[in-house]
Amino acid sequence: MQFKTFFTIVATVLTLNAVAQDKQKTSGNPIFPGWYADPDAAIFDKTYWVYPTYSAPYKQQVHLDAFSSKDLIHWDKHPSIVDTAAIKWAKRAMWAPAIVHKGKQYFLFFGANDVHQGEIGGIGVAVADNPAGPYKDHIGKPLINDIVNGAQPIDQFVFKDKDGKYYILYGGWGHANIAQLNKDFTGLVPYADGTTFKEITPKGFVEGIYMILKDNKYYLMWSEGGWTGPDYSVAYAIADSPFGPFKRIGKILQQDMAIATGAGHHSLMHDKKRDIWYIVYHRRPLTETEGNHREVCIDRLYFNADGTIKPVKITKEGVTEARL
Repeated sequence: MQFKTFFTIVATVLTLNAVAQDKQKTSGNPIFPGWYADPDAAIFDKTYWVYPTYSAPYKQQVHLDAFSSKDLIHWDKHPSIVDTAAIKWAKRAMWAPAIVHKGKQYFLFFGANDVHQGEIGGIGVAVADNPAGPYKDHIGKPLINDIVNGAQPIDQFVFKDKDGKYYILYGGWGHANIAQLNKDFTGLVPYADGTTFKEITPKGFVEGIYMILKDNKYYLMWSEGGWTGPDYSVAYAIADSPFGPFKRIGKILQQDMAIATGAGHHSLMHDKKRDIWYIVYHRRPLTETEGNHREVCIDRLYFNADGTIKPVKITKEGVTEARL
């Protein structure tokens, strides 16, 4: 009996150690603690970066943090990389950042003030010499302030096309626009027809726009439903141009009542060496009903042979360790 007890204890310890080791090799979801949402993910110099919204009431949502990792497992927090003290015209509600590395600088685009027509606010841009900041106001005023084509200037994403041109895509209130950025990101470049903004709203669009170029096709993705509701989700379309037309194909991310609710407002990272795609998004734990109680998660994203996207399976485990 004593030997049996001894071997049982040893076996139990070994099993627990094995479970602990396996746990360490996956990111788990959420990938870092705290209430965060609207993550924009990027890869800089063999490091994974995530720039989320600090998920809190508007009057408290006055700064942005960043997180970095070498392996997708262990994440370092970079607190208050920019705040309303650095962006004088931003009085409240900085959110949904979008990061761009151009030349030797890093440009952080963001929404501020939950702007309505006639108010000061909208989409701004901050700049720093490294991805962790600190970031300072790049132009001293909003880059996009007005309501054009019915689109509230929020939830922006900056896309670099194959010809080297940079476009800013954005929108809320059910409308989406695309505009071309100038070379130093201080303004917009009018199109040949004299207009500055073109509407590209797909069916079902609410907010959270995102775009990638894959196999010479433009994938437009966006969030649908209400951001506090169970119908929050991500859908997509494919076109031959960044201007569309974009015909909705279907959902690729949504809640799973066995895991979490309100999965949406995503971004992607592509490990080109392994040709692995990751989707980084926010969701609400099953235990939470407060709208701002959202957390950032990561899972794999897969493409079908015909180029369509497989619906994402959201998990508690997250993804396995991966170094660039």
